[in-house]
Amino acid sequence: MRVIKFGGTSVGTHGSVRNIIAILKNKEHAGDTQAVVVSALSGVTDALIDIARKACAGDEEYEFAVEGLCKRHYELIAAFLSDKQLTEALFTIDRLWMALKGVLGAIVALGELSPRALDMVMSFGERLSASLLTEIFAAHDICASYVDARSLVKTDANFGAAHFLEKETFVNIQRHFSLRPNAVHVTTGFIGSTRDGVTTTLGRGGSDLSAAIFAAALDADAVEIWTDVDGMLTADPRLVKNAFRIEEISYTEAMELSHFGAKVVYPPTMRPALIKGIPIRILNTFNPDSSGTWIKNNAKAGLYPIRGISSMNKVALMRVQGAGMVGVTGFSARLFGALAREKVNIILITQSSSEYSICFAVLPEDAEGAETAIKDEFAREMECGAIEPVEMTRDLAIIAIVGAQMQKMSGCSGKFFHALGRNGVNVIAIAQGSSELNISAVIARQDETKALNAVHEAFFLSGTRSVNLFLVGIGLIGGTLLEQLAMHREALAAEHRIRVNIVGVADSKNMLLCADGLDPKVVKSVLKDDIPVEEQAAGAPFDIDIFIKLMKAMNLPNTAFCDCTASDTVAAKYAAILKASIPVVTPNKRANSGSLDYYKKITGYARTRGIPYLYETTVCAGLPVISTLRDLFLSGDHVRRIEAVLSGTLSYIFNNFDGGKPFSALVREARAKGYTEPDPRDDLNAMDAARKALALARECGMPLEFSAVSIEPILPSACFNAANVDAFFEELEKADAGFESRRVAAEAEGKALRYIAVIENNSATISIRAEAKDSPFRSLTDADNIVVITTDRYATLPMVIKGPGAGAQVTAGGVFADIVRIAKTLV
Repeated sequence: MRVIKFGGTSVGTHGSVRNIIAILKNKEHAGDTQAVVVSALSGVTDALIDIARKACAGDEEYEFAVEGLCKRHYELIAAFLSDKQLTEALFTIDRLWMALKGVLGAIVALGELSPRALDMVMSFGERLSASLLTEIFAAHDICASYVDARSLVKTDANFGAAHFLEKETFVNIQRHFSLRPNAVHVTTGFIGSTRDGVTTTLGRGGSDLSAAIFAAALDADAVEIWTDVDGMLTADPRLVKNAFRIEEISYTEAMELSHFGAKVVYPPTMRPALIKGIPIRILNTFNPDSSGTWIKNNAKAGLYPIRGISSMNKVALMRVQGAGMVGVTGFSARLFGALAREKVNIILITQSSSEYSICFAVLPEDAEGAETAIKDEFAREMECGAIEPVEMTRDLAIIAIVGAQMQKMSGCSGKFFHALGRNGVNVIAIAQGSSELNISAVIARQDETKALNAVHEAFFLSGTRSVNLFLVGIGLIGGTLLEQLAMHREALAAEHRIRVNIVGVADSKNMLLCADGLDPKVVKSVLKDDIPVEEQAAGAPFDIDIFIKLMKAMNLPNTAFCDCTASDTVAAKYAAILKASIPVVTPNKRANSGSLDYYKKITGYARTRGIPYLYETTVCAGLPVISTLRDLFLSGDHVRRIEAVLSGTLSYIFNNFDGGKPFSALVREARAKGYTEPDPRDDLNAMDAARKALALARECGMPLEFSAVSIEPILPSACFNAANVDAFFEELEKADAGFESRRVAAEAEGKALRYIAVIENNSATISIRAEAKDSPFRSLTDADNIVVITTDRYATLPMVIKGPGAGAQVTAGGVFADIVRIAKTLV
């Protein structure tokens, strides 16, 4: 035999009532349901409270509100009954309305709304719903019998949150149900009465408590609570989209989750069922095929180390501290006794082992009362300085992970706090009981959603790591990156369980942000207005400061920023981005080759705060140069010397400068193949190679500024001074003889010219060198780069890294790899 409870949303509409009828008549419930406990129709209790307050204030609007409620109930019953049945039902309902109006008239006359009177007004919500549902069920061949729980559930006189009297209540229920054992007793939830028959209400979650009381009294096999969700979920689905249903959960786990905000069931309501060992099942009236969640004593172990995550988003934290607390017996008793007298509910408590401070969390509305109570209790100690003034912090939230399996598993707290810290969520206070059932952290309220998602992913989707990516620059490199993401992200998710979500993009003119994600296949067209912007996406003219502000405001977990521009302005924002605990990925070499102070600042943030700053592609595109240098340093090796060809453009020109063509012709050829900028002087001035050389020098620990890089000019000054590109080539042709003379001289010695950077002894130089036939620089083809690293370990035979050092595909691929590296740091 089971007891069923239907909440307000379950009885709020015509469709939901039809669902209830179908549930009661199905094979599982027909003949096995003795009590159906019902709440007031959705929103009615709040409406009755508002009506009572208006009546007390003499606001005649309350009468119109009453008529609105009447109409709603009449419409519901008229949808299911007709003729004689409807007439009889309306007669019953009308009597209740008349009684309600009489109570409200008395409130108007007295101008007073006592807790006792408010309980009486609120009781009409359940009395009306139970009455009309009894009539509806009977009309649909369900043997229904109306029960006004006030005649059975006896309570004390604590109006608004009465405590039921177990012995008397159980006897009353058992006696009443024995008179009609085969009926479905449609019972009012939430209400009871004192021994003198005065109406009371059972407080928050009262209808759930009513169901548990009836189940315990009748020794039911189970309590079913039908609501508007599929059961208890791993997190609040409004905040965590990936939350999923929990199959089974223990009473204690359910109470822990409910205490910190999971609103499916209220902890005190479970107590009668818990004492009797009666399992509780949470089900969805609107999805009756779902198996729901079982709450019971011996819940089977789940697949994950925790059952769920919960949070409270309105919390104030109070701290009491001072030398006068240390070693003083009874201090805590005085503190919490004073708070209890003020009726302040304590949500969380934590105390330092030194006994120097105690902090506790309360609801914001209780904070001022708590502060006053503490000041009054410890006035003498505060006056002499033994206790410091109370510190209070508002706008906080509590996030808690709950699960019995944490008792048997190490690393849960580490995973919890790593997920928070990795996402820049500051933990203000921590609490954990010795049972290891719950670990709670107090955080800033604004971080609640990000924290919930980060922790949920860490525990329940630990095999899947996601990155929410903001991309600035969708030209050649950024556009290619989008193409690669579009092509490979599904395979990356399926095969490697790494998901990259594009949530923000910008080019030089426009920007677009959307927390739900953007399609990398079409986002370039959307920015160009070729495709309409989706409703949930926010588009605007590009401004890097606004873009970053919006990125921070979205406060998404596992956020990363990718700069695929060559902009000094964007690079100048890296420090602010890293300071916000957002990783940065970039092929833009401007930051690492800018001022030494700025380089130290951003790499310092990354190192000390553990926020990834990845720039592998700033030197030699996708070649693993930066990461190799880091690995050498981490393993204790020392770099003595680096020699490198760092420009793909210059590599192509010098690799092919073998006497077959004049130097100027090779420059024209490189320009035609797209190896140079439209104005080749932007490459032949060697600034790009110098920046890369400086970046490598700094990676080796050399504190150099850009001005310290020695650059041998490749071209005569007349070439740089030429008015335009055509004039440049005219001047370059004049210099062909000089280049050829230098080439011939090298060839006479069996050598060839190369433009090589050398980094050693706290210096960096770039110059044209004649290289012998066995030189590794003679092995280059086309536009390849090469880096030759001599270290203490690689002294006799240096390490050589060689390959394409430019090109959209390899550079974008290197950026893509850095983004994947960020995902791998998440768990």
